[in-house]
Amino acid sequence: MDRFRVLMVEDSDADAVLIRRELMRLAPPPEVDHVRNEAGLVAALSNGARPDVILCDHNIPGFGGAQALELAHRRLPDVPFILVTGSLDEETAVAYLKSGAADYILKDRLARLGPAVLEALERTRERETLKRLEEQLLQSQKMEAVGQLAGGVAHDFNNILTAISGYADILAEDLADNPRQLEDIEEIRKAARRAAALTRQLLAFSRKQVLEPRIINLNDVVLNLDKMLRSLMSESIELKAVLAPDLMATRADLNQLEQVIMNLAINARDAMPEGGSLTIETANVTLDQQYAARHVSVAPGDYVMVAVSDTGCGMDEKTKARIFEPFFTTKPAGRGTGLGLSTVYGIVRQSDGHIEVETAAGSGTTFRILLPRADRGVESDSAAPTVIVAAPRGDETVLLVEDDQGVRDYARRVLETQGYSVLAAHDGNEALAYCERHAGRIDLMLTDLVLPRLSGKELWQRVAGVRPRMRVLFMSGYNDSTLMRGGLQESGAPYIQKPFSPHLLAHEVRRVLDRNGR
Repeated sequence: MDRFRVLMVEDSDADAVLIRRELMRLAPPPEVDHVRNEAGLVAALSNGARPDVILCDHNIPGFGGAQALELAHRRLPDVPFILVTGSLDEETAVAYLKSGAADYILKDRLARLGPAVLEALERTRERETLKRLEEQLLQSQKMEAVGQLAGGVAHDFNNILTAISGYADILAEDLADNPRQLEDIEEIRKAARRAAALTRQLLAFSRKQVLEPRIINLNDVVLNLDKMLRSLMSESIELKAVLAPDLMATRADLNQLEQVIMNLAINARDAMPEGGSLTIETANVTLDQQYAARHVSVAPGDYVMVAVSDTGCGMDEKTKARIFEPFFTTKPAGRGTGLGLSTVYGIVRQSDGHIEVETAAGSGTTFRILLPRADRGVESDSAAPTVIVAAPRGDETVLLVEDDQGVRDYARRVLETQGYSVLAAHDGNEALAYCERHAGRIDLMLTDLVLPRLSGKELWQRVAGVRPRMRVLFMSGYNDSTLMRGGLQESGAPYIQKPFSPHLLAHEVRRVLDRNGR
């Protein structure tokens, strides 16, 4: 047990000696401050040495225990108050307990004092732990609710962006010989790309981003970012890396993890306008049951840590409580979207990790990211370079199922331009009707994953008996959490993420039509 501080309010020096003797039997013995009257109590409660427990006599000349209890609870409501008295009738004792006293001890039974103090301290710690866990749970629930909202907004916005960027691409092809109009179209594309980047950040916050996890070493990530990070820092900021030589691997999306470190480093830079020190540290960490018990949604086990620390302005508790909320920012207007830390939060949580913040106004900030340790070694990057080829054509029949009219009209335009015959349905029921009544062959169903009344997956299962040779390609403005719920990733079902270009859609449709098997 850690050493604690006792404030003793006792006008009798002889009794104070006896009380102190009992307290000294505890291990470790507490620090004891002794005051004799009301003025002493007020002064002790006002100075910086906060007591962990208060012991007070019932009868103090000109000042009673009841007044002391009221004063103590007004100043330090969470500190246990124990009455220590020579005599006390049952009615008065009950009145003290009802007023908030933790216990009462008779002076002829001081052997009970030590256990009573320890019990009161333990109850206080339990209440503090429960309060902290309740606050963490409420914060987690709030973030979950905001994440659901952000994910829904991002999905709807991705539908709009699919039409905007898609038609811009179509116009660019039609106006290839008109440089002036091509410049205007490129501005539309740039705006659409910026908007798409915002939706990706919202999806990251809501833990609905498509991730490509692999086994990586955080040291390699930090070293690879070193040159870029230094280019972002001013000359007055010292950048230091403290990397554990025996760091274990973790499983995460490399690009997303780089974004996490970059966002934290940029925030740290902005918190040090007059210069300072930015430190990136890695380490192996083991979280025990006690740590997990103090933090909601954290499991005990082996983790790897990357910490980003700055010596900047820090944050007060009010700001700290909101830093991961989307669009919350302390920066001046036009200096940030307020999505940087919310993106960090979403990526870490979606990677089964944990993020904690240590900060105080004027004392700098440390963000610690803990990711589960991986058993296997680091994977090599053997991805083949991307080769851009012309959009392929076809003459098959495609059943297009999309409830958003803008996306539906755009996808139909692209497919018909590439030579396909298109049957367009606005929901699953209309698509079923096509499958049952269309006289010719339907080669592919291109369907949104999230549809009213009948989902894309349910539709796929229903049409299997009617059109067993028809292939399927899913599309969605959501991401892998939706896919996981639908069991599509495990089944290997083909999928295209909105917003998509005409070129990408044509390639994905052709790829699905040309592959072996249904």
